[in-house]
Amino acid sequence: MADDVQKELFEDDEIYTLTDEDGVEKEFQLLGACELEGIEYLALIPLDDNEAGEYVILKHELDDNGEDMLVTIDDDDEFDRVADFFEDQLFDEVDYDEDGQGDNN
Repeated sequence: MADDVQKELFEDDEIYTLTDEDGVEKEFQLLGACELEGIEYLALIPLDDNEAGEYVILKHELDDNGEDMLVTIDDDDEFDRVADFFEDQLFDEVDYDEDGQGDNN
């Protein structure tokens, strides 16, 4: 990985309440954060979603007033690069055996 990569994975139980474009609020738990090429990205898992393993990746930006906001990643290449990073970091720790059960040893 590049020298400018900084990562925090599973360090706190940070909860984010995000509002979608329809004004619906949804809570997410932080899985991990990283900085790639000077941009901060967050991997978040919905708290009320029953689909195990499904998470979203959002980019941290500042709005016109200098307020923090999280936005979707529109560029496919950028998204793929960040998703690959999180996949490597989030799931590298788990060793799956033949019966599909995770083993952290």
